[in-house]
Amino acid sequence: MKAILFHQHGGPEVLEYADFPTPEPGPGEVLVCLRAAALNRLDLWVRQGWPGIRLEYPHIPGADGAGEIAALGEGVSGWRVGERVAINSNLGCGECDFCLAGRDNLCRRWNLLGETMRGTYAEYISLPARQLFRLPDGFDFHTAAAAGLVYLTAWHSLVVRAGLEAGQSVLVIGASGGVNTASIQIAKHFGAQVIVVGAGREKLALAESLGADILVDREKEADWSKAVYTATNKRGAAIAVDNVGTTFPLTLRALSKGGKLLTVGNTGGPKFEIDNRYIFGKHISILGSTMGTLADFAAVMELVTNGKLKVALDRAYPLREARAAQQRLESGAQMGKITLDIE
Repeated sequence: MKAILFHQHGGPEVLEYADFPTPEPGPGEVLVCLRAAALNRLDLWVRQGWPGIRLEYPHIPGADGAGEIAALGEGVSGWRVGERVAINSNLGCGECDFCLAGRDNLCRRWNLLGETMRGTYAEYISLPARQLFRLPDGFDFHTAAAAGLVYLTAWHSLVVRAGLEAGQSVLVIGASGGVNTASIQIAKHFGAQVIVVGAGREKLALAESLGADILVDREKEADWSKAVYTATNKRGAAIAVDNVGTTFPLTLRALSKGGKLLTVGNTGGPKFEIDNRYIFGKHISILGSTMGTLADFAAVMELVTNGKLKVALDRAYPLREARAAQQRLESGAQMGKITLDIE
C-alpha cells in the first residue's frame, strides 16, 4: 500500500510518500480501506518529537480516518466487507478495569493512532472492530474523518467532564481550530450561549456561521476578558474551553464564580504562570480531559451523521501532498479541518 512515512523527527521534509506492507487483520480486528484522513495538531507534535517519545519506525502519522471495510479478522461478527465506517482513534485494551467500566480513555494500556501506533495517512489500517462507527450510505468520508477525534474530545470535555446544561454561557478561546469549532456546535446543540474569542474577521465569521452568539476579536481587544465580562452582564462565563494554555490568565478572569475551565491541550505552550487567587477566590475548577469513551464516540458521531452537528472543513489534499497539508496546518491559516484524499 501507499503511505506517508517518516524515519526521524523534523520538519515537513521528513515525510515520505512510499510503499509500506499492507497490514492484515488479527483476531477481533477489521481491515479498513481508507478513503479520507484528517489532520490534527497532534500530527505536527509527533513529527517534531518531544523528550521521551518512542515510535516504531518508520512511523505513519494520522489519528482520524474513514473508509470501507476490506477484510474481517477471526472472530469478528456484526460487520461485513464493504460497509462504510469512521474510526475512533482512542484505543483502549478492552480488558483492564477502566475499559470494563466503560472508561476506556483512561485505559491502563491506552494507545492513540498516529502517536503510539501507526496511523491513518495510509491506504489501509487494521484495528479492533469495537473502534468502528457505521456510516450511513452516501455520508461524506472527509466529513466523517474530520469529525472523529475533535468531536469525541469536545464532547467528553463539555458534556461528561463539565456537565454542560442549557442556558449556560460557554467561552471558547479560538475560532477556527478543530476542537473549538466542535465545541461551538456542541454547546449550541445543548442550548448554551456561546462566546468566541478569535483573531480577525474571517475566523470569527466562521465561528458565527457555526452558531456563536458573541464574537470578540482579540486583535482589537487585547484584554478580551473585560469584553467577555461585559457580554455576560458582569457575571462571567460558566464554562471556558481553553486549549491554548498561555491564555489561562485572561480566561480565569473571564469565568464566573463557580466557573469551569476545560483544557484538552496546550497549543500555546505547556508551561505558563497563573494567578491562583482567581482559582480559590472564584471557586474555579480546572478540568483536564483527553479523548473520550466508546460510548461518547457513538453518541457524538450519531449527531454528526444525522446532520445535527456541522463539521467545518478547510481543504482536502491528495495523500501524496501530506507535506503541503501539514504546512498549512502549521501556518494556522486553516478555516476548519484539513483532510487527505486517499484514492
